[in-house]
Amino acid sequence: MSGPLRVSMTGLADGAADGPLLDEDGAVLDPLVAVDLERPRPEGADAGTAGRAVRRARASDRLLVGVLPAGGPAPALVDALDFTLAGPGTQAGRDVIVVSDTGKALQDVHDAVTRNPRASLVLRDVLRATEAMPVSAALDVESYAYSTLLAGPEFARWLAARGPRPRPPEAAEPVLSDRAGDLLHITLNRPERRNAYGRQVRDALVDALRVAVLDDGIGRVVLDGAGPSFCAGGDLDEFGTTPDLVTAHLVRTRGGAGRLLHRLAERTEVRVHGACVGAGIELPAFAGTLVASPGATFRLPEVSMGLIPGAGGTVSVPRRVGRHRALHLALTGAPIDAATALAWGLVDEIEGKG
Repeated sequence: MSGPLRVSMTGLADGAADGPLLDEDGAVLDPLVAVDLERPRPEGADAGTAGRAVRRARASDRLLVGVLPAGGPAPALVDALDFTLAGPGTQAGRDVIVVSDTGKALQDVHDAVTRNPRASLVLRDVLRATEAMPVSAALDVESYAYSTLLAGPEFARWLAARGPRPRPPEAAEPVLSDRAGDLLHITLNRPERRNAYGRQVRDALVDALRVAVLDDGIGRVVLDGAGPSFCAGGDLDEFGTTPDLVTAHLVRTRGGAGRLLHRLAERTEVRVHGACVGAGIELPAFAGTLVASPGATFRLPEVSMGLIPGAGGTVSVPRRVGRHRALHLALTGAPIDAATALAWGLVDEIEGKG
């Protein structure tokens, strides 16, 4: 794939990223534009130019990714961009992702966005729109967008490539629940499927969490998972099986675990280990306390499927790491380790290192 369109701060201010987003057939044109912040400020690029660049960035229909030099200071513009890639040694806030090679990192993001531009742009819009919303309303927006993408060509392409799959077998006890005094201990219990967040696990987890919501005598909820991984995300064998998009929305929101975990956050500790993929980090991120094993890894792969995080991840993850880092995680689908997750605030503690 070719590289992204690149513009300077002055070019951004002058509308260089503002061309039509769609061609006459509805295909997306240049879904990602790189804003080059490496070059010295051009002659005449004063505070007025910077202000215009910020306004253009906030109104842009395209993904805007800044590029900073190693050790360079992050200008005010970076908060208005979708995220900024910076070289080693940069003093970075939550809107900057420090990488070893900005050129390669930019190309990787561009390639991922180019493969699934609709999902990428919808995700960016959801993150921006819901940043300051109450959690319950933000979860609805996420789910509306998710249902939209379920009907889109990018998910259809992924589904066709996956091919038909048999329904997962029934499990006797997909979730274990044990009450001891004021402690409710809940364990995801489908280790043979890496505790995938399918229908049976979801419904049983929701039932267990509702007990805690209804019983004020439960002062503490601890959630963990059996087997080698806490949760490998949604059960891929169940994708594309919803009866209709409206029902899918209601199941995700009113029948999912995200709202309940948010409601129980002050009483809840989630302990994660192994691969925490998709829902395997989206749901734990709602908890008041999130403890990771040293070997835990975290990944949001949904954009590569033509979707966005749909178990609450566009709400829970940004509230921990900021929308800029959340977007980068989801666009690239690349894993981060426990140390990075701790540094970013995605987890609160690494087991044995607190």
